[in-house]
Amino acid sequence: MSALPAPAELTFRPLAEPDLPAVLDLLTTSLAGGPTGTRTAEFFTWKHRRNPFGASPGLVAESPDGRLAGVRLFLRWQWQAGGADGAPVAAVRPVDTATHPDFRGRGVFRRLTLDLLDQVAGDTALVFNTPNGNSLPGYRTMGWQELGRVPIAVRAVRPAAFARGARAALARRASAAPPGPPDCRLPTAAEWLAAPADGAEHRALAELLRERAAADAGAGDRRLAVHRTPEFLRWRYGEAPGLDYRVLTVDRGGELTGLALGRPRRRGPLTEFTLADVVVRPGDRESAARLLRAAARESGCDHVATHLSPGTEAADAALRAGYLRAPRTGMTLAARTPTGATPLTLADWRFSLGDLEVF
Repeated sequence: MSALPAPAELTFRPLAEPDLPAVLDLLTTSLAGGPTGTRTAEFFTWKHRRNPFGASPGLVAESPDGRLAGVRLFLRWQWQAGGADGAPVAAVRPVDTATHPDFRGRGVFRRLTLDLLDQVAGDTALVFNTPNGNSLPGYRTMGWQELGRVPIAVRAVRPAAFARGARAALARRASAAPPGPPDCRLPTAAEWLAAPADGAEHRALAELLRERAAADAGAGDRRLAVHRTPEFLRWRYGEAPGLDYRVLTVDRGGELTGLALGRPRRRGPLTEFTLADVVVRPGDRESAARLLRAAARESGCDHVATHLSPGTEAADAALRAGYLRAPRTGMTLAARTPTGATPLTLADWRFSLGDLEVF
């Protein structure tokens, strides 16, 4: 019989700053290096402490000898129903959960998750995440509903290379990636979004985002979406440590009409431009098409991958810009409220890929 402590003998308590080195070690042991390849205190702080929607609540399970048996965090998020004037929907996303191998199978994950649900019930209306096939069954037993699959659209830039890489992926054949990052010459989001608040670029972006939000509200689109501001975009794409986001812009007559943000990355033997966000003036499908084509032409990658939410200008422009829905891809969306089931369906959201990737 094992002498290891059972869950009843573990201490479940709020995550504290001194826990950070042990938390990063535990996450690395369980989940590898994450989206940047290495789990750093800088990335953790950006994600969980500098998030404009608020600091992430977190719990740890500690053994009697002081070891961390498990960790669980909820990333705070806020959706807006119907543009900037719509009702805000406070949400959390379960992320960064790990159980030490010595304590698996003892209910640590379930206890941490349910305790955090109780903790956020007073200030949170919605819990959502994109679990993988291994974790989804466990979430179902705790009341999560599987709402559907968020599809991915792809534009092949180098068709022959893309076809070879796609066949290798479908056959699950390992293939070594070339060393170093992809060669992308687009301007960095960090520099572009760091423009001073009284500068012309910042004012043009703020006006584009205001016009976009007002049109969404006026059109009666009640889907849940993130209310984008220059400050949010700066945090999400300009300040993310270790994530090389780039920017594309289009204008007409010197006036900014569209903005796109994405990052070049290695995908086995392929290079992918993950197109995270596309914002254009209301009804401006031409600017959307220009951004989609520019992402393929100027990113220097083998293909572009993105999510194009139905009814948006980018989705309407996708086919003529060469983007097709990729089969057997996408992320499974699951959700609940802190106290039970949710009435929402996948059609109730207007996602960008940036709302879901890297978190």
